[in-house]
Amino acid sequence: MPLTRHTNITSRYVSSRPVDVWLPAAISDQRLPVIYMHDGQNLFDPALRADGEVWAVDQAIERLRAERGWPGAIVVGIWCTDQRWREYAPQQPFAALRQTRGWEGMIERIGGEPVSDAYLAYLVEEVKPFVDAHYPTLPDQANTFIIGSSMGGLVSLYGLCRYPDVFHGAGCVSTHWPAGGNILVDELAALLPPPGRHRFYFDYGTVGLDAEYEPFQQRMDEWMRRAGYRHGLDWVTRKFPGADHNEAAWRARVAEVIAFVVLREAYSGTP
Repeated sequence: MPLTRHTNITSRYVSSRPVDVWLPAAISDQRLPVIYMHDGQNLFDPALRADGEVWAVDQAIERLRAERGWPGAIVVGIWCTDQRWREYAPQQPFAALRQTRGWEGMIERIGGEPVSDAYLAYLVEEVKPFVDAHYPTLPDQANTFIIGSSMGGLVSLYGLCRYPDVFHGAGCVSTHWPAGGNILVDELAALLPPPGRHRFYFDYGTVGLDAEYEPFQQRMDEWMRRAGYRHGLDWVTRKFPGADHNEAAWRARVAEVIAFVVLREAYSGTP
């Protein structure tokens, strides 16, 4: 399946990094929805990782095409840099943490304050126009999605909240809520757009870092209910017992993320 790596997308917001664009096989001139994903180097090519574990999102989409008769989607994988934590930490919500104990130590550890507003501006104002100009996309809000894991889950949620007229759905996989705890959850929830035009997917496992996520996710679930989102219809939270915090675990369920967020399939389970 065609995978093109672009290294020439210049930015006035962030440092340069590779951007991978994958298209499904044999799509002819058909226009397709677009999924923007973070940590792009972890999505397709096992040779880029020491452990050989990737999301294999291309394989997941091809399976969904075969099983559902779905045309598929274009995937844009934006590589992370050594500023990953700063670029993925939700900038405006994190501002509420400035007066808390440990703020200065955290900022020292990550090399500075969050800069996710700049990263998202890069994605929306520079990467997306490039992709829309060079690939057969459906560029409207109803066909544009953002998905990531861990800190990438946080910036996916924040990205939709910052740009609700750009993104229709967000997939927040193993969302790293402990980065800011309950304050972060509450501040992000305050940014949620009104229900009716968006879909949100959350999940978590029970092993490794994921073992810390349940109480924070339950808090976010309550905010989703209060905001008027309907579980199983325009928002879903999934728990995966035994699942760890790694690419192998995310590969095992990325098709379910895409089925809910992009294919708009309903889910009948409980959070």
